[in-house]
Amino acid sequence: MEFEHEPGRYFLTDDNGKLIAEVTYQDIDDGQNFVIDHTFVDSSLRGQGIAGKLVRAVVDEARATGKKIEPLCTFARHEFDTKAEYADVLREPKGV
Repeated sequence: MEFEHEPGRYFLTDDNGKLIAEVTYQDIDDGQNFVIDHTFVDSSLRGQGIAGKLVRAVVDEARATGKKIEPLCTFARHEFDTKAEYADVLREPKGV
């Protein structure tokens, strides 16, 4: 499975063009880092690890570009809390 990508977004659509999965992220810190603000997976795909793969795509991009990620959405935060291998790209919220 290969995700489509455009700035700030990795996603999947079905054969009819309907959005069935996505993760969105924004530049923060004047473009130096990312914040993951949303993940979505259609019920027809749940339980297949798609959301985790979407978050991983942003992690891979952050590593490739030398950025850190602040995971704001609940799912992304859970991924960072449970995957020690993401520690290298974790950006804690300011003031923490």
